[in-house]
Amino acid sequence: MDERPRVGVGVIVMKDGRVLLGKRKGSHGAATWSFPGGYLEFGESPEDCAVREVAEETGIAIKGVTIETVTNDIFAEEEKHYITLFVKAEWAAGDVCVMEPEKCERWDWFSWDELPEPLFLPIQNLRAKGYSVG
Repeated sequence: MDERPRVGVGVIVMKDGRVLLGKRKGSHGAATWSFPGGYLEFGESPEDCAVREVAEETGIAIKGVTIETVTNDIFAEEEKHYITLFVKAEWAAGDVCVMEPEKCERWDWFSWDELPEPLFLPIQNLRAKGYSVG
C-alpha cells in the first residue's frame, strides 16, 4: 500500500455538449467508465498532463484546458488513495481511437445526464459533489 496519496488528473473532454468516456480494462477500476487521464508526473502542470494523457490514450488533441475541481478517492479493496484533479477541455482535432488496448476497451461520447454505468470511483465522487458540466 502507498503511504501517501497519488495525484491523478481526470480530463472532462467536451465535444458538441457531450463528454468522452472510456471503458477501463486491467485491475484499477476494471469494467468501469472513466474520463481520459492519468498520473501527474514530477514537474508537470495539470494542464500539460491533461494534454499528454488525452493524446496518449485517445489520439485526439484538446484545447482550452481549465482546472475544475478535486475529489478525494479511496479505493479500499485495492488499498490505493488518490487525489483526482478534474480539468475540463474542448476537443480540438482528431478522431478518437483506442491507443492503449491493454488499458481501455473503447471510447464513446455521452450526454452528462445519461452517463453509462458503472462509473469509475472518482467520477462517482465528482457527481456526489453535485458537479455538472452545464
